Amino acid sequence: MEAMDISSEPHEPHWISRAAFGVISLGMLAGEAALWWAVYHQWYWLAVLLVPIVSHLFHGQLIGFHEASHGLLRKNRKINEIDGVLLGTFSFVSFSLYRAAHQLHHAQLGTQRDEEFWPFTDPKVPRWARIFAAVAELFAGLVVTPLIFARTFLRAGSPIRSSKVRRRIWSEWVLTAVVWTAVLGAVAYFGVWKYFLWMYLAPAVIAANLQSWRKYIEHVGMTGSTPNGITRSVVADTWHGRLMAFSLLHEPFHGVHHQHAGVPHAGLPRLVSSLEPKAPGERPPFPSYRQALVDLVRGLGDPRVGPQWRVGEAPKL
Repeated sequence: MEAMDISSEPHEPHWISRAAFGVISLGMLAGEAALWWAVYHQWYWLAVLLVPIVSHLFHGQLIGFHEASHGLLRKNRKINEIDGVLLGTFSFVSFSLYRAAHQLHHAQLGTQRDEEFWPFTDPKVPRWARIFAAVAELFAGLVVTPLIFARTFLRAGSPIRSSKVRRRIWSEWVLTAVVWTAVLGAVAYFGVWKYFLWMYLAPAVIAANLQSWRKYIEHVGMTGSTPNGITRSVVADTWHGRLMAFSLLHEPFHGVHHQHAGVPHAGLPRLVSSLEPKAPGERPPFPSYRQALVDLVRGLGDPRVGPQWRVGEAPKL
């Protein structure tokens, strides 16, 4: 792949970039309203067209959940926490659990202690088991991803040892159970299953799978020894590529995020020069998700993450 010219950087983020989460949230509400209208009038052909759009906006909400785990979604800490817990409740992942596991992902990127990418970080796990895990998460992410985080919390020797954090995780799981009991009870009582299926379940299933594919594009198959060497980034110079990055809260600049985890999403494009290869094994960013996806698929026959797969070389992060 030819290297891209990534030397030029914009100045301060435009206010629209900083407002990306609000924009995609409003877009999601508008999409949900349109879906309700389509289902109400039984225009299912329109609902079929709207579901992929709403799914993409749901995916943007999941990335907002990620931003909240870094304390970067809202300037007000309490509102940031409320948003994180709310988004976690409706995606079946405890916000406090995700934050604890994600901190490990950053601190132990690609090593065997990177819980987010188990079992792909463990050379002792057989190939068939890693392929099975990949297929399950890529096509049933709404169920499998919460189980991956639950494993981090419930397994013997869990790295989450703080009693305060563990109590909060349990309380958030209870909250999720209470909220979903109320939601499903209300849906059953009012007999609005078709609205639930079209407006939540179908977009949520697709969004969870999109989240898994994007996560795999970012790291699976990468065995470098530096943040850039273990991360795929996407830097597009087309209008639709920039729109995609905006709608995904600039998550495509993923290598920048791993080098500057405290920078809000709107500021990531300003640091794009840090993606320029500087060490052996590092690669320039891909110009599109399509090309990055092709690179991922080539390695899914033997999914692995981390330099421990490279014989005789220890992680250098």
